[in-house]
Amino acid sequence: MNAIVLIARREFFAYLRSPLGSAIIAACLLIDGILFYFRALTPKLLSAEVLQEFIYSASGTTMIAGLVLSMRLLAEERQTGTLVLLNTAPVKDSQIVLGKYLSALTVLAILTLLTAYMPILIFVKGSVSVGHILVGYLGLLLLGSASIAIGLFGSALARSQIVAAIIGAGILTPMVLLWAVAKAVDPPLNRYVSALALHHDNFRPFMLGRLDLGAVAYYLVVSYFFLLAATKVLEARRWR
Repeated sequence: MNAIVLIARREFFAYLRSPLGSAIIAACLLIDGILFYFRALTPKLLSAEVLQEFIYSASGTTMIAGLVLSMRLLAEERQTGTLVLLNTAPVKDSQIVLGKYLSALTVLAILTLLTAYMPILIFVKGSVSVGHILVGYLGLLLLGSASIAIGLFGSALARSQIVAAIIGAGILTPMVLLWAVAKAVDPPLNRYVSALALHHDNFRPFMLGRLDLGAVAYYLVVSYFFLLAATKVLEARRWR
């Protein structure tokens, strides 16, 4: 447990020292602010609909931010040669993966928290429940967690950050687009394909302010699966 915390702390401060973390946070806040104004505030919508539009827009930036934050975690170590030092240190591969995952998730959580003034503005000037806001933010964190895990798996496979981002996007994009594939599939198979989509049906309950335990379990399983896959890739490279 101490090794996980040390690795997470090391990576977290690496984000703070490098321009990458600040650039991602600034870019996401700018995009979220612009989308909030044009998609949510400009049309004449009810307060609950404005909040739904905000959560929907923020989900896109959350997925991209999760992918960009995670692309450097292992690929950069291999690029600079410091992965050898980690492999020879008395830490398990699972601890390396989990520590790096927690650091990226912490940065993403800070980014998500910094957007809180937007739903608070809706809450003050309109009529939405605190529960709707909290459930929506839980959905964003779960979606971000899955995106980070996917990106971390891509980073474990790649030798450069660009390749890691391409691999991560190559996995993330088809998983998002499974809802469109489901429309072309005959029932009852279409329900199963749609249930595997990373965003559409699984994220909708959070947008509406409903806590769907099945959707929560889905995002946790996706996160666990790709973190486990990243760990196995590291173990295979260690033995090689």
